[in-house]
Amino acid sequence: MLGIRDKIALGFGGLLIIIAIIGGESVILLGNLGEGIDVVLRQNYVSVVACHQMKEAINHIQLGVLLELFGYRWDEPEGIARHERQFIKALKEEQDSIDVPGEEEKVRQIEELFRKYARTLLQVRDPTVPLATRKHTYFGEVLPLSQEIYKTADDIIELNHTAMNVANRRAMSKAITARTRMLVFVCIASFVALGFTYFVGRWILNPINRLISSADDIKKGNLDLFLKVRSGDEIGRLLNAFNLMAASLREYRRVDQASMARVKGSTEQAFRSLPDALAVADPEGRLDIVTESARKVFQLEPGIFVQSLPYEWFTHLFMDAISTGRSAELNAEDKLVQRFVSGQERYYRPKAVPMLDSENEPTGVLFILEDVTVQRQQQEMKRSVIATVSHQLRTPLTSIQMVVHMLLQEKAGMLTEKQAELLVTAREEAQRLHNILIDLLDISSIESGKAQMNLQVIPPHLIVFEAVQRFSGDAQDRKIDLVVDLPEDLPNVWVDTTRMGYVFSNLLSNALKYTPEGGHIVISARPDEGWVNFSIADTGTGIPHEHLHRVFDRFFRAPSQERNTGAGLGLSIVKEIVEAHGGSISAASEGVGSVFTFSLKVAEIVAEEETGMV
Repeated sequence: MLGIRDKIALGFGGLLIIIAIIGGESVILLGNLGEGIDVVLRQNYVSVVACHQMKEAINHIQLGVLLELFGYRWDEPEGIARHERQFIKALKEEQDSIDVPGEEEKVRQIEELFRKYARTLLQVRDPTVPLATRKHTYFGEVLPLSQEIYKTADDIIELNHTAMNVANRRAMSKAITARTRMLVFVCIASFVALGFTYFVGRWILNPINRLISSADDIKKGNLDLFLKVRSGDEIGRLLNAFNLMAASLREYRRVDQASMARVKGSTEQAFRSLPDALAVADPEGRLDIVTESARKVFQLEPGIFVQSLPYEWFTHLFMDAISTGRSAELNAEDKLVQRFVSGQERYYRPKAVPMLDSENEPTGVLFILEDVTVQRQQQEMKRSVIATVSHQLRTPLTSIQMVVHMLLQEKAGMLTEKQAELLVTAREEAQRLHNILIDLLDISSIESGKAQMNLQVIPPHLIVFEAVQRFSGDAQDRKIDLVVDLPEDLPNVWVDTTRMGYVFSNLLSNALKYTPEGGHIVISARPDEGWVNFSIADTGTGIPHEHLHRVFDRFFRAPSQERNTGAGLGLSIVKEIVEAHGGSISAASEGVGSVFTFSLKVAEIVAEEETGMV
C-alpha cells in the first residue's frame, strides 16, 4: 500500500522526468541549431565577404591604371600595389573558407586569372612601352581579365548564397522539429500534471475536506459521525483517529449529560426551595428556573419569555444585563417594586446579574428580587422618629434660646464676665442644635414627599451666577479664584430656585472651607441628552478614598474634619434635594481636590414627559 509520501513522490517524479526530457531535448536541438547557424555565419559569410573585397580591390586597381594611362596623378601613392595586396589577402581568406561544392574550382580559376592579370598589368604600366600599345593592351587584355574575375567572384558569391539558403532552410526545419517536440513534451507534462492533480485531490484533498466538514458538524454539536476509511495511508489513519475521537466525545457527552442532569435536578430543587424570589433566564429570555417565592409574587413560570411578562422593568433589566454584561438595576425614581402578597403591601428591589462564560459572553441572566419590606419599614420608622423627635425638641429648644437671650440681655440681673462667657457658649450650641433640627426636619419632609417644591423654568446661568455672587467676597478675602465655565447654549432646567440655591451654597461653602489660599474653584455645566450636568471642582485637601462612598450619609464626617464643621447633614440634604428634582449626585477625589457632580432635567424634556402623561 502506497503512503502519501510515496504517492506524492510518484507524481512529482513523473513531472521531474518530463522536465528532464524536455531540458535534454532543448539542449540538443539548440546545439544543432547553433551549429547550423555557425556554418552559415562562419563559412559562407566569410566567402561572400572575401569575394566582395576582391571585386573592390580590382575596381581600385582598374581606376589607378586608367588614371596613369590618361596622364592623371593618383593621390594615393602605391595605391595599385596596396590594392593588389588586398586582393591577394581576400583571395587567401576565400581559399581558407571553401566548403561549397564547385567553389574550389572557381577559386583556382580566380587565382589563375589574377596571375595573368598581374603580368599583363605590368606591361600596361611599363613607361618604356608606347602609350598607344599600353592602351591597346589594357582594353584588349586587362579589361577582359578583370571582367572574368568579376564574373567568377560573382559565381562564388552565388554558390555561397545558395549554400546559405540551404543552411537556413535546414535550420528552420530543425527549429520546427524542435518546436513540435517541445509541444509534444509540454502536452505530455500537462496531462501528467492534470492526472497528478486529480489523484492528489482524490488521495488527499477530498479526505481533508471531509474532515473539515465533519469538524464543522462536531462544532455544531453533531457527534454521531463516522467517516468511511478507503485507504491505509496516513489519511486513512487520520480518519480512523477522527472516528475514535468522535466516539470518545460521544462517550464524554453521555457521561457529562448524565452528570449535568443530576446536578441540574439537584440545583433546581435547591434553587426552588430558596425563600427569596429568584429566576434564571437563558440568553433568549426564556425562564429556566424560578423559586416558589418568584412564582407566587410575580407569577413567573419556567418556559415563558421575559418579554411576555406584564412588567416592562423586567424586560429593561434583562436587555441591559445582556447588552452590557454588567449588573442592571432600576433607576432612582422607581428603584423599588410594590406588590401585594396575601393582602399585605411588600416592596422588592429587582436586580439582573448576567452570567458570563470564560470569554465574558452572557450565557444567561439571574434575576434577584430582594424583599426590602422590613428595611423600608425600618427606614420609614426611623424617618418618623427623627421627624417627631426633631419637632418635639424644637419647642423646648426655642424656650431655652429665649431664656439664654434674656439672661444675656441682663433682664434678670447683672452677669459676671465668666457667666456671660458661659451663656454665649450655650447660645452658640443651642443655635447649632437648632440648625441640626431644622436640617433633620428638612430631610424628613423631602424624603416623605411633603416638602413644597416650587419648580420653575430657570436658565442655568442665573442659578450659577447668583450662587457665585454670594461667595465671591469670601473667595477674594481668601485669595481663591472662582472660575465659571458655562457654554452659552445651555438649555433651561426645571428647578426649585430656593432649594437649588441651598445645593450650590452647601457645595461652594465646603469647597471654600477646604481649599487653601491661592487655590481655585471651577463651576461648570454641560448638556447631556436631556440633562444638564453641573460640577464644582476645587483644589482643596480632597476626600480619602476609603471615605468617599459615605460623604452623603447622615451625620458622617471624615475623621480629618474639625468638630465645628457641622453635624454632617449638609451633603445628605443636598442629595435629597437633587434626587427630589429627579437627578443624581456623585463625588470624586483623587488625593488633591474634590469634584461634586449633579444633574438636573432639561425643562423641555420635563414638559414633554408631562404632556405624554396627560
